[in-house]
Amino acid sequence: MADNNSSAVDLFCGAGGLSLGLLDAGFEIRLSVDHDRAAVETYTRNLGRHVRRLEITEDSVIPGADVIAGGPPCQGFSSAGPRRIGDQRNSLVGVFADIIVKHRPQAFVFENVEGFLTAEGGCRVLELLEPLVEAGYRIHLRKVNAANYGVPQHRKRVLAIGGLGWNPSFPEPTHCAFGAPGASREVRHLPHARTLEDAFRDLPQPVTEAEACVLSDHFYRSLAEDDLVRVRALEQGNTMRDLPEELWHASYKRRAYRRVMDGTPSERRGGPPAGVRRLRLDHPSKSITGGARSEFVHPLEDRYLTLRECARIQTFPDTFEFSGTTPKRALQIGNAVPPLLASVIGKTLFNDLRTNKVRKFPEGALLSFVPTVSEGMSPALQQLTCTVTARFDFASEQHEQLALWR
Repeated sequence: MADNNSSAVDLFCGAGGLSLGLLDAGFEIRLSVDHDRAAVETYTRNLGRHVRRLEITEDSVIPGADVIAGGPPCQGFSSAGPRRIGDQRNSLVGVFADIIVKHRPQAFVFENVEGFLTAEGGCRVLELLEPLVEAGYRIHLRKVNAANYGVPQHRKRVLAIGGLGWNPSFPEPTHCAFGAPGASREVRHLPHARTLEDAFRDLPQPVTEAEACVLSDHFYRSLAEDDLVRVRALEQGNTMRDLPEELWHASYKRRAYRRVMDGTPSERRGGPPAGVRRLRLDHPSKSITGGARSEFVHPLEDRYLTLRECARIQTFPDTFEFSGTTPKRALQIGNAVPPLLASVIGKTLFNDLRTNKVRKFPEGALLSFVPTVSEGMSPALQQLTCTVTARFDFASEQHEQLALWR
């Protein structure tokens, strides 16, 4: 097991949100890898030169480390846009699993969007779990809301955490989420999740794009007249659905009608259209994406969010500076693992590795599987749960784990 100098490798590192959290938890980052030039420039600028720009394959040379962590690109699974069956980016889940099996670190961390669970009938979940359990890893796989871990946004993500021959702890929630359907069902005894007001506290006033920023990326673009009319009509918590139809913009109208008229298969529709949304100051934000700066309206001001406000919601420090064009910086922020969530994950795992208080097991296992914290399940999740239950014998351990978590 690891000592106080526990080390990690971060695959598909992006701008470095996961690395930043692992560093905060005490890990030494041996190597980080991503193929995107702007993201690698951002990483180097803020976190050091132990990052490499290359395509990740099962044959990639990875240094020895206690933990291999990463989140394969999620666009093929994301509900923010149309799903593409057979998207080559999806197969990187298998590459990630192959790398773990080949290098056999003491532990691994996998993060992805919630759409990962039901993509292609759930086969990607088995593509991750089957080789890792066979190789001896004992794994928790659960969907979590980042708001339960101190992040001021409702960001639902899938986490898989595995230990090689030992049972890792799953990070305990630190906050009770609220402000979204079903969000407050869990851990009601904890402090309320952080809000947008908490995230924006002490931020200076932003400037227009034509002015010099006091704080990097804290600027906004002035709205065209028709957009300004639309935004002024939105109250906190409203989306374009709440506006009269004459204020809908053309692309939103096409999406709204398409979903009910043209029979587009549900797996290609993406999430339900919301269009422009004015956030609530007293609630956590909705999930930050690469398009947030043109979709999310400030709670009190008639403008879209600045990139710095998006980075604050993602829990990046103000000293963290992003490289590349404005759209590339927005994408880096939206795709990142929130550093605060990564820190909670990292500290739990670091403590497990440091204390060495682990029991060795001869076989791998799925210790817990929580595809939703809601009372009901979609048919796709029901089917996935039946498939996973039939494939892995984990019911008694899961019940014990969930009793502790709840």
